[in-house]
This record gives sequence, structure tokens and C-alpha cells, in this order.
Amino acid sequence: MGGISPKLGPGLYLVATPIGTAADITLRALDILENADMLAAEDTRQARKLMDIHGVALNGRPLLPYHDHNGAAMRPRLIEAVRQGKSVAYVSDAGTPLIADPGYQLAAGMIEEGLPITAAPGASAVLTALSLAGLPTDRFLFAGFAPVKAAARKRFLEEFAAVPATLVFYEAPRRLADCLKAMVLAYGPERPAAMCRELTKKFEEVRRGTLQELAQYYADVPAPKGEAVLVVGAPVKKTITQDDIDSALREALQHSRVKDAATEVAAAFDLPRKQLYQRALELGRK
Repeated sequence: MGGISPKLGPGLYLVATPIGTAADITLRALDILENADMLAAEDTRQARKLMDIHGVALNGRPLLPYHDHNGAAMRPRLIEAVRQGKSVAYVSDAGTPLIADPGYQLAAGMIEEGLPITAAPGASAVLTALSLAGLPTDRFLFAGFAPVKAAARKRFLEEFAAVPATLVFYEAPRRLADCLKAMVLAYGPERPAAMCRELTKKFEEVRRGTLQELAQYYADVPAPKGEAVLVVGAPVKKTITQDDIDSALREALQHSRVKDAATEVAAAFDLPRKQLYQRALELGRK
């Protein structure tokens, strides 16, 4: 294929690649892959396969592996190449580099040395799942993979319980059922959620429901294939009634002074303390 720009300037080029369907690659990504002086990939086999599909030849250029296990040794070589005026294209296994990806340290190393980096945006499992989940997208937090061990996973999930935003997690298929079960405990059974897997592929699946419904479903079926993206809605705001407030105040008054009871309940319900102090006085007199 003919390149759009035959010569790339020196720097690190972070190139997004398809997460499933090979046709999702951008024209700019193909241009960079064809014209970069050097290429680095989390999985060189996947990179070669993608390049072959789109007719991008190596033509003697190096295609170097860069992953968690060899990053410390490979970074100096790639940084030195850019320092000498070469263009280096980096691709992750699939999707956008640096998103739950070992390329972060490479980009950080380039920045630390004052070397140029740029990104060729494209497919992202996070954004694709957000588009399909049917949950609010005006504010979201990507949390990556939860820890494998149960105790660590519990602590990790609980960190995000009160975040007023849609949450996005990656999860391996064999751990999906356990992760959903832990989410029910951390976030409550009624939180809306969606499980998205095999995104943009032939057997793409998006299953929506409450956390409890999803946990029950995946507890009873074999582990699905393909890495999953779990999207969890923000905390469900409960309508607070005067009866709720009075009940909390009465309980607090059993062990606290009026002022302290009002402060405690105001914090719990995110209400003005002055308003609750007056109500606590009334209830105390009764």
C-alpha cells in the first residue's frame, strides 16, 4: 500500500489497533506502521498478523517485543533510537496503548528524556463498552483489573463504592463470576451493570441487569470466552423521606447529645446540620 506521508518525524508513536474486527484500524495507524523506522509491540505475532492483513510490509525494519517482562531492558534501546532521530511505532496487544498496558513506562521514559511522543487514536475496549452498556457516560472512572486474591479484591472494589460515576473494570473470563459476586457485596445488589465481551467480534455479547442478576447468571454458566469489560452504574440515590431522617435522629439521640446527633445524621444524609439540629431538639423534647 502507498503511504500517506513517506517520512515520519522522530518520536514515539502510540498506535491504537483493533480490539476485534481488523477493519477498525485507522488510515493514520496504517500510515505510521508502514513508515516508522522501528516498530515495537506487546505481542509481535499479533502485530505481524495485523500488518499482513492490511498489506503492510516490514521491509527489513526491526519489529521488537516490548512487554512487562522485558520492558526495563528494551526501553533504553527504543529511547536511544528516538534520540538519534528515528521514529518508533508502538502497538499494544489490542486497543489503545497505555490503557492497562505495559507501554506506560515507555512513554514516561520518553517524556522524562524530553523526547517527542504522539498518539494515533482508535479502538478502545473501555469506550466501546461504555457506548454499549446503556449507563451514563458523562462521568466515568476506569479502574483496570481487580486483584486476584479475594481479600485484596474486596479492598480494591470498596475504594470505588461511593464514587459518583460509572465504573469500568477489565476481568479475565475465569474470574468473572467471583468478581461479580464481590461487586454485589461491595456495591449492593441493585446497582445497574453490564458485562461486555468479545467486543467488535463475531460473538460479541452485552448482558445488562443489576449486579445481583449478572452474578446469579454467571455463577450458573461455564466461564465465557474472551476478556470481559464490566461497567457498573454510579451509586443509586435513594429518596430520603422525613421518616428516614426522624428514625436516624431518634437512633442517634439514644447515644449522643442533640448537637452530636444532628451532626452525625447531617453527615450521613448530606443535609444542613442547622436544619437537623432543630428537628433533633423537637424529637428530644418529645
